Amino acid sequence: MSNTDIELRRRHTASHIMTAGVKMIFPEIRLGVGPWTDTGFYQDFDFGDKAPDLSQGLKEIEKKMRWIVNKDFPIKQVIVSSLDDLPPEFTRGLREDPYKMELIEEILMRGEKLSFYLFGDVEKPFYIDLCAGPHLESTGQLGVFKLTKTAGAYWRGDSEKTMLTRIYGVAFATAEDLQAYETQLEESAKRDHRKLGAELDLFTFSEKVGPGLPLFTPKGAFIRHKIEETIMGIQSQYGYERVHIPHITKKDLYETSGHWQKFKDDLFHVRGKQDTEFVMKPMNCPHHTQIYASKMRSYRDLPIRYAETTTCYRDELPGELLGLSRVRSLTQDDGHSFCRIDQVKQESKNIVEVIRQFYTKLGMFHPGDFWVSLSVRDTKTPEKYLGDVKNWDIAEKFLEEIAQEENLNYKRVEGEAAFYGPKLDFQFKDAIGREWQLATVQIDFVQPERFGLEYTNEKGEKERPVMIHRAIAGSLERFMSVIIEHFAGAFPAWLSPIQAHILPVNTAHEDFAYELAKYLKKNGARLEIYDSSDSLGKRIRNCQKAKVPYAVILGDTEVGAYCNKPSQEIDFSKITISVRKYGEEKDEKMGVEEFLKELGR
Repeated sequence: MSNTDIELRRRHTASHIMTAGVKMIFPEIRLGVGPWTDTGFYQDFDFGDKAPDLSQGLKEIEKKMRWIVNKDFPIKQVIVSSLDDLPPEFTRGLREDPYKMELIEEILMRGEKLSFYLFGDVEKPFYIDLCAGPHLESTGQLGVFKLTKTAGAYWRGDSEKTMLTRIYGVAFATAEDLQAYETQLEESAKRDHRKLGAELDLFTFSEKVGPGLPLFTPKGAFIRHKIEETIMGIQSQYGYERVHIPHITKKDLYETSGHWQKFKDDLFHVRGKQDTEFVMKPMNCPHHTQIYASKMRSYRDLPIRYAETTTCYRDELPGELLGLSRVRSLTQDDGHSFCRIDQVKQESKNIVEVIRQFYTKLGMFHPGDFWVSLSVRDTKTPEKYLGDVKNWDIAEKFLEEIAQEENLNYKRVEGEAAFYGPKLDFQFKDAIGREWQLATVQIDFVQPERFGLEYTNEKGEKERPVMIHRAIAGSLERFMSVIIEHFAGAFPAWLSPIQAHILPVNTAHEDFAYELAKYLKKNGARLEIYDSSDSLGKRIRNCQKAKVPYAVILGDTEVGAYCNKPSQEIDFSKITISVRKYGEEKDEKMGVEEFLKELGR
């Protein structure tokens, strides 16, 4: 059994141990769902009309959990066709719980059997619950755990249904692992993009605009545009051309693509004057198919590559919104290549190269800093996927070959494919070890088929192109939340809105400071002059607090004979300046031209 599998079992088991502990304190409680997550576990509870104050109650629940762990109850699975197959004393509580009965009835309606897990003696278990598993073999194997917080959550995520109380927790094999997690949480709090975004004046939210709709300041907008410009600069080498599409569409477009059935409840609906039903676009690929379909295509035209950075809209529930990480307006750096089947591998490799160059520039493409999920079908649930099985086989084979040939550290992950095709999902680690899925390459045979896309081959016959979806940063909002936290707001100079503060030591050095600033700006630098109204020490501290990459300190040594010279008599290429990098305590002597090169890194 892999370490990952053991950790998933640990978290899943912890969720049930917590539930058993809660039931010991509140016997009449009703249970919602309680899965593991990437970082821990949770369980939803209905406490009835008078939900208790759990601000101090989590410690009491933890005591009950420790008792259960110390008892080392064996954990066994029982599979039955009906609740009647279990003794009545086992099922009495389940039959009185409307949430569990709703789930049980749905399972039986699908013609599936019911899976239960029992803690303790099979004949007289301490605890029983509906669950597909998997779990540890006994409660004593759990390790260490901690309940972390509570929140509200609607039953099955439906705002029209009952609001339940959700309790979160974490579980680890050792106390050292728990301590490392808590240390990471402390570091995460310091790096929280919502906190840094306000401190560094990057973005804001307004109640008048609405939740989940971020507003970017000039500094935040600069970073967004720099990301877009950098990606476009790299991918233009591989033939990508800009297109532009509207922000709304008739719902017919998504009915044809297959998105409507799956995502209609997540869309913002707009009605025109003549009762035509429109929606705000939640994605861009169906629009791009219509640009391709606007004229006849020959095999000589392919590949055709479109790229666009544009905002999409999804009607997320208010409780699911989180800073820039989860928003209602998400700006995608989107791109699609329409190509022949024999061009798929090279096109996909080109996208991998764009990803490599972009994340190398960010310092995130080192070995060990990322891995790639080869996201394929779950063959046990074919109904979840559209398209021909043979095409899926071809696409999955292509992507695995690309991952191997490009020497990517990849793992095959079943069930993570998009409904229209398999993909390579790049999982990057940030500075404190958290993983984020950012870039992706997806092969799609389905959309060209559903939209009837064609090109004329060498024999004059009609053929279907293959559509390759690609995102380098993904959603710019979410990407910014990741890199703000990754860099803790101290961006590399090439990405920073302000690259340097120029600090004249006193008024005698200010004229030269302005002349130097003028020269540096003429050569592309982004900087501000921080004059001598405050002490030099305070200005240096404020420069560090603002996380500006460089402070240029100009005193007698740097200015020297240039104090009173007009700018046309100053040869900046021969001047040496004192530069202090962010986070450092000592200055470095550097030529002006060398400094300009530093600003591009």
